[in-house]
Amino acid sequence: MRLVVQTGVLALSVLLVASAPTNAQILEPTYEAFVECRNATTDDETINAIIATSQPGDEIVLSGTCLINGTIRLAGDRTYRGQSRTGTVIRQADGANLDAMVAGDSYVDNVPYTGNPFTMRSITVIANREGNPRAGDALVVRSWQAVLEDLVVLEANRHAIRVTNLSANGTPLTNTQVNGRIIGCHIAASGQRGIYIEDTGNAVTDWQLTDNWIEDSGTDGIALDNAAGWVIRGNHVYGVGGVAILAERLFATSISDNYIEDFVTAGLRVSIQGEAASTITGNRIFRFNGGTGTFLQTRVNYGTGSLAVTGNAIRGNGSGVGLDYQKGPGTGLVVTSTGNAVAGVGTPRQIGAGVTVSQGV
Repeated sequence: MRLVVQTGVLALSVLLVASAPTNAQILEPTYEAFVECRNATTDDETINAIIATSQPGDEIVLSGTCLINGTIRLAGDRTYRGQSRTGTVIRQADGANLDAMVAGDSYVDNVPYTGNPFTMRSITVIANREGNPRAGDALVVRSWQAVLEDLVVLEANRHAIRVTNLSANGTPLTNTQVNGRIIGCHIAASGQRGIYIEDTGNAVTDWQLTDNWIEDSGTDGIALDNAAGWVIRGNHVYGVGGVAILAERLFATSISDNYIEDFVTAGLRVSIQGEAASTITGNRIFRFNGGTGTFLQTRVNYGTGSLAVTGNAIRGNGSGVGLDYQKGPGTGLVVTSTGNAVAGVGTPRQIGAGVTVSQGV
């Protein structure tokens, strides 16, 4: 069934689309609600009302500019789709100062368990930080198997995309929030972090963060409190005020084929758990702006860390440290370091006490 709704007016049309039976089982029909926003501050109420009456498996399609002064609550087991990046825009109204513009139901409802999966794609979210100086994040996820794809997120006052184990009032998850994907999104002009993975426990693991563009973040481009089991691949991060990619608690983590430019503090900084090994492969870390900094930096949280660092290309402007291998508070670090091209830096490689570096087997 397709339900067409214009904000502020009644439903215009209904079209039933029946699902084909499979293996002699009759499937319930799914519904598509088409919401035409009117660039009015009642748009969030209309969208939330449609979501509240939808059922698992439904798709909510947004069109036009949705001007909001209240949080859009995303129920799980649904798809939220725009007509295109430019055809569907969710914009925060001046003075709304929302903690989160768009957020999963588990976050909004302050429950101790993760929300059900949802997909959000092909939408532009404009947080309008100039008009909302006390606002928080643009998009907050607290659901497992969530998919964020082909989104544009601009001008967040705090973080553009925040995946968190905490609810709005700080309630932590008592279960896990795993197996999500953030794919092909463009994020720009965040006051703090472009993408922030917040995990005060050990809940947000085993996600994929691939093929995103993150530019002009106030602090870090990408920051993960817990990178265990994550695949971080093919992202382009540039113009950040702190660390381009900060990945804590590596545990069977893969960081590969990322393109990093023009950071302030570090290009890629990681900390490693002393159990499963992780890989850092094929990244391009360049610095053409001024100042000093570290291009690739490690430390170990506990035990002996194991890391393979291979085939990375580092190029600086004459200063800084290329590869900085340190064990930190851990017992030791064993690094396979081979095939890395390091040029234009003050110190190509720095090895701290308790670190063993080899070319591997």
